[in-house]
Amino acid sequence: MAVFLGLLVAAGYGSGDFLGGRAARDAPALGVLFFAQCTALVGAVVAALVVAGDPTPADLALGVAAGVANAGGLGLLYRGLATGRMGVVAPVTAVVAAITPIAWGLGTGERPSAVTLVGVVVAVAAGGVVAREPESADEPAAAGTRAALLMALGAGFLFGWSFVAFAETGDGSGFWPVLTARVAAVIVVGVAVMVATRRLRGSVLPRDHPRPLSIAAGALDVGATVLLLTAVREGLVVVVAPLAALAPAFTVVWAWTLLREPVTRPQVAGLALSLTGLVLIAAG
Repeated sequence: MAVFLGLLVAAGYGSGDFLGGRAARDAPALGVLFFAQCTALVGAVVAALVVAGDPTPADLALGVAAGVANAGGLGLLYRGLATGRMGVVAPVTAVVAAITPIAWGLGTGERPSAVTLVGVVVAVAAGGVVAREPESADEPAAAGTRAALLMALGAGFLFGWSFVAFAETGDGSGFWPVLTARVAAVIVVGVAVMVATRRLRGSVLPRDHPRPLSIAAGALDVGATVLLLTAVREGLVVVVAPLAALAPAFTVVWAWTLLREPVTRPQVAGLALSLTGLVLIAAG
């Protein structure tokens, strides 16, 4: 069950990242993030009320920490996807995001089978090669790519710690940590929007087609987060984290299908490697 849920998490995050990054190409990333987080908050309210839970103050605090980290990571990711190649930014973010919780899980005593560990290594490696592209001779483009990669590294680090915070919540807390996470994220992003609006003397909120894209990104994000928390409670962190790291495969497929970004041989090899890692983890 954890393997199946982990794959759904990857699909949700990967698709949501694509929509958020696409919206951020036509609107300020901060405004896109605000709409996405407001939508996610609505979904979190529904999840918390539908599924019974008895959270402790520590669970709620961990949710707040996860929400702040997730909001920061999404802001960096959306900006990186908007300014760089989706096929590069997405896998780098995913690999960094997977390394932190995997190290955390092993450090806190989780001991999966050898086959599962091999699958973990393969799946994480797949995130790095799933969309690798040749170097560009265009210096301005190369500089933009380096900036986007720095954003991807920062986003991955924040996502990793968000994952750890959610994993540390109690099983009996239901989805209340998801709700406190979204409340914290909306507050943080909302303050940032007000500051940016005052500084720029104009609204940073998206209009026209970026708005529904932002809303859809938020819905997918909160759905994936709910599944992520469920998956963590059904299986090992070191199993779920690398499966979530397969999210860039979905981002790349959407970018190829809808934006006509070229598919290279490394992309095809990375997707095949992703499936191999999934089979090994399931077999373990």
